[in-house]
Amino acid sequence: MAKGYWMVQVEISDPKTYDDYRAVVAPPLALYGGRFLVRAGNQIVKEGTAKSRPVLVEFPSYQAAQDCYDSPEYQDVLKLRLASAQADFVIAEGWE
Repeated sequence: MAKGYWMVQVEISDPKTYDDYRAVVAPPLALYGGRFLVRAGNQIVKEGTAKSRPVLVEFPSYQAAQDCYDSPEYQDVLKLRLASAQADFVIAEGWE
């Protein structure tokens, strides 16, 4: 079964509220087997454009990635991110 990924580029507009989101986002992801592979850090944009904060989360399956995003647990904390940042957010199926 192919893994699933959240591929996210974030531009933070309210650092305090975004810090609140960062403090509570890991437990809902863990419920669905999600783990951070990239959580900010250095990046070099070789082509196109990117927001300032890259995030990559791996899930055990594409379905788990979708289920996590749609879950009440994540939707509850998502409100904090929506209030504090703009993001490009893609759920993608991995290659086996």
